[in-house]
Amino acid sequence: MLSWRELVSLYRLTDKYVIRNTEARYNIAPTQTVPFVRLDVEGNQVVDDGRWWLVPHWAKEMPKAAMFNARIETVDSSPAFRDAFKMRRCLIPADGFYEWTKADDGGKDPWFIQMPGEKPFAFAGLWAHNTRMGAPITSCTIITAPSIAPISQIHHRMPVILDPEVFDGWLNPGTPVENLKGILGHHLNGQMQMNRVSRDINSSRFTDRPAPVVNSL
Repeated sequence: MLSWRELVSLYRLTDKYVIRNTEARYNIAPTQTVPFVRLDVEGNQVVDDGRWWLVPHWAKEMPKAAMFNARIETVDSSPAFRDAFKMRRCLIPADGFYEWTKADDGGKDPWFIQMPGEKPFAFAGLWAHNTRMGAPITSCTIITAPSIAPISQIHHRMPVILDPEVFDGWLNPGTPVENLKGILGHHLNGQMQMNRVSRDINSSRFTDRPAPVVNSL
């Protein structure tokens, strides 16, 4: 995850939100808290914090199904995601993510996937606010799609990384629903670069930047 300074430079945040001292994080797991960018009622881009595992606004208990990803194929029809897809879209900032391949020894080799020059980017996301389970819960999820090269060399799915040119259209709750999947097609996934890194990152307790391993794609 980005430092606060890097996060601010990626979006049009007003000065009143530039007050955090957030450090970069290198190993974030589902259900942990992450920042995301959404529009407030006045149409300004603001940063909120949410649980990375969507809890729909109508849910009366914590979802047992995996809700950290929403598939592009069903995001507009699945009861879990369709309301957020219509009205509560967000951008989830990052400068890298991991996928894994199975090794000959039976273990899993992690690959660190980034933009050239470690440039920051934004996942296409959805968010929700639930008040039906006692304490209010704000949460978010990342939209995924069938992968393309180069990510398809190691995994059949990919998180959608939006082109900054479509940030406004994606965030705007007034964007017609029938235009949204077209917006998701404006992604930067074909620009990604992948490098194998140490298996240390396979443990959620490991929070440092993983060491590179020879064998890059």
